[in-house]
Parts: sequence; structure tokens; C-alpha cells
Amino acid sequence: MPAYHSVFLDEPNQQVIGNFALLPLRTRTRGPALQLPQLAPPTTEATIDASHESYDPLDEALLLFRANTFFRNFEIKGPADRLLIYAILFVQDLIGKVKPNMGRRDAEKAVMNVALDTNFAIPGDAGFPLNQAFEAPRDRNEAEVLRQYLMQVRQELAVRLLNRIYADGNEPSKWWLSFTKRKFMGKSL
Repeated sequence: MPAYHSVFLDEPNQQVIGNFALLPLRTRTRGPALQLPQLAPPTTEATIDASHESYDPLDEALLLFRANTFFRNFEIKGPADRLLIYAILFVQDLIGKVKPNMGRRDAEKAVMNVALDTNFAIPGDAGFPLNQAFEAPRDRNEAEVLRQYLMQVRQELAVRLLNRIYADGNEPSKWWLSFTKRKFMGKSL
């Protein structure tokens, strides 16, 4: 059985840096991503469907995270899959910061410290774990746009993940925390 791929592979007019897609996001965080409309009731982050106009790659990463973590191999079919891989690896790192006995406030501090850290590797940097599958940006300007986009992705993913882990109150979901030891493709960011 193959891993689940991005539904955004056939998205027209994708902005690409290296071979990494910069797709529109539903976010309030400032950055270079095109803005999708915010969700209107009764639709929520937990109930959004892939056919909804505000469905974005971060919704997809959170939806496919658990299923794709069981695969050690992932055939990359396009730039949108690279964004999916990055998002899944980042979610994996964030889940590792949340401990079973942490309240939401402590988890927010731990997770947001990681999300707001500006010292992270991008494709082409020596510390980036998947340089064999990602192309480096062509120049310094592209590298800066990619870094800003990834900052936006990281911050929004942190917020959405916390909302899912703590959906039932101040206790973390054991279902989400059961994936702390799993490594997607045997890698971590």
C-alpha cells in the first residue's frame, strides 16, 4: 500500500522555490503565502473537507500525519508532496515536545518556542535532513522568501496542532501523543 500524497499536486500556477511548493494558506500569521478565506461556522478545522475552498496543505498534513508516519518510504510526485513531507516532519517534532502530563499552557510555551525559532535549516542548508530530495533556492532572495514561508507554515501548524491535541480541554490527547516515537521516513527536522 503506498503512502498518501498531496491533493495539491495538480494545483495550477504553483509558486515553486527550488522544488518546494509555496501554496496558499489559511492563516493570520504574516508571511509571503497567499491568504485563503477563514473558516465560517459550522465548518471547523477538525471537520473541514478537501473540497472546501479554505482547505490548505496544513489541514492535509494534520489529516495525513498519522497514516503517513507508518511509511518508511515516500515517493515524491511533485512540489506539493515536498511541502507535505516538511509539514509532517515538523508536526512529528512538535508532538515530541508535548509530554503526557503537560497542561495546555506549558505545551503552548514548548511548541511555540520551536515554531518561533528563526534558526532552522531550509533546503540547501547543511543541516537540512532531506537535501537529497529537495533543491536549494537559486539565490539569497529566494532563500529568504522560502524561510519566511516556512516560518509561516511552522507557526500556523503549531497553533492547529495544539488545538487538536488539546481539543478536550487541558489534558493532551493520548491518541496524538502515541505518535511521539514514530519517525516518518526515519527522519526528523
